[in-house]
Amino acid sequence: MTNILITGGAGQLGSSLATKLAVNDNLNVVIIDNLSTGNLSKVPKKHNVKFIKADVNDYNDIISIFATFKFEYVFHYAAVVGVERTLSNPINVLNDIEGIKNVLSLSKNSGVKRVFYSSSSEVYGEPFEIPQNEKTTPLNSRLPYAIVKNVGESFFKAYQREYGLNYTIFRFFNTYGPTQSNDFVMPRFMRLALNDQPIPIYGKGDQTRSFCYIDDNVDVCLKALYEDAYVNDVLNVGNDVEISILDLAKKIIDITDSTSEIIFLPSLKEGDMNRRCPDITKMKELLGRELISLEEGINKMKLYYSSYLVEKA
Repeated sequence: MTNILITGGAGQLGSSLATKLAVNDNLNVVIIDNLSTGNLSKVPKKHNVKFIKADVNDYNDIISIFATFKFEYVFHYAAVVGVERTLSNPINVLNDIEGIKNVLSLSKNSGVKRVFYSSSSEVYGEPFEIPQNEKTTPLNSRLPYAIVKNVGESFFKAYQREYGLNYTIFRFFNTYGPTQSNDFVMPRFMRLALNDQPIPIYGKGDQTRSFCYIDDNVDVCLKALYEDAYVNDVLNVGNDVEISILDLAKKIIDITDSTSEIIFLPSLKEGDMNRRCPDITKMKELLGRELISLEEGINKMKLYYSSYLVEKA
């Protein structure tokens, strides 16, 4: 059996990754999460998935876990996420540096073959070019969350140079899916639209994003694992179709047949970048199939939420 660790595995990305890994009976998946933002209900109920409540930022909390399972691969996804949450809790965000150091140190000392790191599109800051390319776009981090992700990337590169610990850095752009927390834009807009409630938008809504459906995210990350791809390299993971937040709200209203009206709020003082869109040339080549369109993804969300509401009724 190959043992794989996912930190932050009770969140959307980690739990979705665990679900697909667990299909392989030759893999034993261990999830650790302190449940500060994750939810135990997202953890797959499979015979080869084990959940341990632990805080990756506390070395003493996880040292015995590494000693017990002798992991071959580690996906370090644990982090404080979400624009409003990270702006409100900058010290907690900075504490995530300890988790990065703990995971790298324990991985180096226990024979881990490769560590996969969930970095973020936020490391690019305000874009110097669109689409944002792994090699040509300078990192322009300003906010604590982005700075921590940037520092984390430097730690991974330094551990590889000094200790030979292999890594792959995923720079995740907006990823959405049915189990995403309600404080992110896609599930928030979806739930409001399905309930015919007003949809609030910051500023004029002309800020742009691109939205990657969860299956595309997970599938390319698994390909990086199974095909030994992008070892000691950086990979943008996202979708390259750019859309304004206002147009996103209109599209969701249209697809859900909602009567919701759009209301405009004052612009955020910080944390709301004007544009965000990746160069995913490398991702597309590795994935080897067409990405799920925004319309198809929204319809998948609509079906899930509608089924969920029926079940809860």
